[in-house]
Amino acid sequence: MDRLESKPDQRPAYAHNFQVPQKGRLILCLLLALATLALYNPATRAPFLNYDDPAYTIGNPHVRVGLSWNTVVWAFRTFELSDWKPITWLSHAFDCQVFGLSPAGPHTVNVLLHAANATLLFLILESATGLVGRSLAVAVLFALHPINVESVAWIAERKTVLSMFFFLIALAAYGWYARRPSVGRYLAVTMAYVLSLMTKAQGITFPFALLLLDYWPLYRFARADETRNDLGAAIARGPSVWSLIGEKVPWFALSAASAIITTKAEVGAYQLKLPLWARLANAALAYVKYLGKTLWPVNLALVYPHPGLAISIPRAGLAALVIIVLTALAVTVRQRRPFFVGWFWFLGTLVPMIGLVQIGVHGMADRYGYIPLLGIFVVLCWGAADLVKTCRIPTAATALAAAAVLMTLGMALHRQVNFWSNNVTLWAHTLEITDENYMAEDNLAGALIANNRLDEAVPHLERALFLQPDDVSAAYNIATYHQIRGNYQAAIDGYARVWLYTDDRSLVVKARVNSGYARYWLKQYDQARQDFAAALQQQPGNSDAYRGFGLLAQATGDITQATKDYEQSVELQPTSVGYLLLANALEIGGQPGAARAAELQAAGMTPDLNHDLATVRRLLAN
Repeated sequence: MDRLESKPDQRPAYAHNFQVPQKGRLILCLLLALATLALYNPATRAPFLNYDDPAYTIGNPHVRVGLSWNTVVWAFRTFELSDWKPITWLSHAFDCQVFGLSPAGPHTVNVLLHAANATLLFLILESATGLVGRSLAVAVLFALHPINVESVAWIAERKTVLSMFFFLIALAAYGWYARRPSVGRYLAVTMAYVLSLMTKAQGITFPFALLLLDYWPLYRFARADETRNDLGAAIARGPSVWSLIGEKVPWFALSAASAIITTKAEVGAYQLKLPLWARLANAALAYVKYLGKTLWPVNLALVYPHPGLAISIPRAGLAALVIIVLTALAVTVRQRRPFFVGWFWFLGTLVPMIGLVQIGVHGMADRYGYIPLLGIFVVLCWGAADLVKTCRIPTAATALAAAAVLMTLGMALHRQVNFWSNNVTLWAHTLEITDENYMAEDNLAGALIANNRLDEAVPHLERALFLQPDDVSAAYNIATYHQIRGNYQAAIDGYARVWLYTDDRSLVVKARVNSGYARYWLKQYDQARQDFAAALQQQPGNSDAYRGFGLLAQATGDITQATKDYEQSVELQPTSVGYLLLANALEIGGQPGAARAAELQAAGMTPDLNHDLATVRRLLAN
């Protein structure tokens, strides 16, 4: 971004005094990107997280088929997962189109986007201020700070890193527009902002953020006799405050539209029913906790449970006092230290995620700081540089301190990324550093079940139900445990609790399908058929439900219908077991050639064909 001058077609006043060679800028960008990619490389080998990832990727029938026209139409129409984010859905569908159903591809894309965001951030700050060292320091903090691991290592948070990418493009376009306003440049800003909102509504405060940038570092409404830029040059007077607000009215309108759409999408989402005082108290505490985790990034958890009505009012009051004091300080030093605008960036851009409108069970979340903490990084880096200059700290000492900070950040990032290496490790770590976290108990149990550690999972499920008696996820997992153990009636009873007490369509569909299979094993074929039909009514593209219909048809001697159902199942989700069932039905139906082709398909999809053959024999022996 370039600073607006009295003659809008000119470069900023500092441009002739300080110019980064193009080659040098490119080298710095490459080093920044390579450091980010290297330290985040372990994340590319992580599996899908068992929390939200399936709903966004492999468990979503619209996404897993890739970039079909039907998927594009669905992406723009759906409010699935209580949000409207068509660009996010299309990015996940792109992953499936290019990488198939492997988690390595989506993880790699997330890491690449984070590296791109860090590079863009450096270029934007350097262009706006002319200060390479400080701009690079901010970008390095952003790239390597452990608090951002959640946004990068979690495939479901593609929406965060991708929305940030478009947000930064919009900021860069705004700098371009501010230098020489025109309709074309205004439309470029608008288009980038729209794409950011269509990815995730976290950037809804964009127009407010632009007003802060107008104050610093763009100095668009500064007087020459009052303010000088970062390199000491006088700043010519720019447009009035009201003029700057007026030019942003269309962007404020887009923010309002996004807020309305998001509010509509969140109807039916799980919400904690909390009084206003509890939400305000938690917001004050959360602001201070974000600051604390920025300065000392330890005990970073995937889920921080909301304290609810048990929140400490004295602690909240103290937190509010800290916020007031820091805000007063920022106002007091705004003339001499205009970079303190970063504090207001932090306060303002975090408002949509601070919990004034409480969605879900989180008291806060690391991913919510992805954009807001840029302001704190700016204050820290510019403040440190001013301190070095004021105290005349030797260059060698400054370099040594910078290297120590960089090394510490790298080690902390490496440690935090490794917690994401598998689901069991991540959720066990979350339980270690949080209290009474029923969601972590739930998901750790689910991870243990997925690793066939069933007996280890049960205590965590029971603990989750103790902490949250209406926890349908724990009820579902306990029912799954009973089903694996062959206690089919207990499993059926548990699944019934799920669809009676939640509107979570994804969970209801899984419960209905599993209940159908439990009833199949009990030879309750009519009730099993009702369960599978109910699952398909909620999710018409559910492969497991069609496979269940095929088993029911084959059990009653209707091989023709069974073949059709198996074909539908493997078309929706190709699996080795699905193709082996289809091969069996084709063989019985007198189509040996087609049966052989289905067997070959199955053999090419599994590392353990004998295990899958045993599964099929067990299913058909019922």
